[in-house]
Amino acid sequence: MPEIHVYEPALCCNTGVCGPELDERLVVFTADLAHVNEAGGQVQRHNLANDPQAFVTNDAVRDFLHLAGSEGLPLTTVDGVTVLTGAYPTREQLTRYSALADSAQDASSDRPLLALAPTASDAGCCAPEASTGSPTPSTGCC
Repeated sequence: MPEIHVYEPALCCNTGVCGPELDERLVVFTADLAHVNEAGGQVQRHNLANDPQAFVTNDAVRDFLHLAGSEGLPLTTVDGVTVLTGAYPTREQLTRYSALADSAQDASSDRPLLALAPTASDAGCCAPEASTGSPTPSTGCC
């Protein structure tokens, strides 16, 4: 099982989901992390205020902080490799990073996480015309 760590900026509590004004990103991330861990993933969360030792003992994280500062956090690593900076990973990303059996399916939208070919809605204005199979030139975006 891959080892996933999310290094967060200093928060008022372990999850940041406290106080009168909640940060919606933290609420969603906390729920996503719980979902993935309950499904068998192993995601560890490190808060700079409550777990500074995790930042100091990891050379890559320490070097990242020297270059980007705490403004560059959160930082996500998988088996020691940096995979995401400056944003919290989504549930789909955590599921994929965790290599869970259901990682091919996005539970929130029933769409595959890894699509082999774009759907018509994904293609946007460059969707092929039904009659010719070539991109629609009238939109000017292709």
